[in-house]
Amino acid sequence: MKFCVVGAGAWGTAFAVHLARLGRPVVLVPRRPEQAAALLATRENRDYLAGVALPESLVITADLSAALGVSTVVLLACPSQALRETSARVLAARGKGTPLKLVVSLSKGLEVGSHLRPAQVIAAVQPDVPAGALTGPTNAAEVARGLPAAMVLGAGSDAQAWLADVQAALSGPTLRVYTSDDLAGVEYGGCLKNIYAIAAGCAAGLGLGDNANAALLTRALAEMVRVGSALGARPETFYGLSGFGDLVATCHGAWSRNREFGQRIGEGRSAAELIAHRKTVVEGYRTTESFHGLCVERKIDAPILREMHAILFEGKAPALALHTLMLRGLKRE
Repeated sequence: MKFCVVGAGAWGTAFAVHLARLGRPVVLVPRRPEQAAALLATRENRDYLAGVALPESLVITADLSAALGVSTVVLLACPSQALRETSARVLAARGKGTPLKLVVSLSKGLEVGSHLRPAQVIAAVQPDVPAGALTGPTNAAEVARGLPAAMVLGAGSDAQAWLADVQAALSGPTLRVYTSDDLAGVEYGGCLKNIYAIAAGCAAGLGLGDNANAALLTRALAEMVRVGSALGARPETFYGLSGFGDLVATCHGAWSRNREFGQRIGEGRSAAELIAHRKTVVEGYRTTESFHGLCVERKIDAPILREMHAILFEGKAPALALHTLMLRGLKRE
């Protein structure tokens, strides 16, 4: 089984390093030719994953057509809002003889406007190839360093014939991959947790303490289950790696971009200002916008999500949002 990783940010690079370490044939395809040249020259991604040596067995090229011509599984490691364009580039670069069996999203966000999950975006652009999603509590630097982690690979019925083989090829001594046929649940969990990580950051920025943080995570999980179930996912999926696992990691990890973004908002910075000056993507920002739209359309009650939307897009003060949540009508747990 041969892999192509499209996108050489931190996560795409880390996963390509992981596959190369396992001895899998893997090609890493940066978006820009100059980035590919820099990675080849230094055997290091100094912009996004400094300090991690790129194995000599890892092939690096900006020639997407050549990479796809020898690949059976493609992993798309790009921001969710760039996924449609990236999928279109893959489609255009695929040759008639391409042995492609599965396209896997590494993105964690809904598409703004359509509210589509990553695998749905891929399927809309490339309907002839099964689409899946690989997600879970994984920090890129830790995966690249070979620290132990676990993930879940979700796919629909059209990919089940290949799923066990892909699972085996992705797994090794430092990364254990589980599978799930609840693709919607796997993706919704990976997307939603970013919203609540921003909320956890806000709480930290406000100095609310451990009690508030524990209460927030507990109610965030309940809200994830409620929102995901209303959108067609299975409730139990959210208690797994893509839901609870990723929620804990992203809300607590000092490396979490979403948590750090929220903390700075809690300390008094504006969301628009922070987004305008960032080099890396905060997936939870636009995902909050998409999920809020979905919840309004479907009449799904999601108070934490609603307040996060008010903070990020309506200028509501985080302290006032907390006040709103605390004084909601009392109810049974």
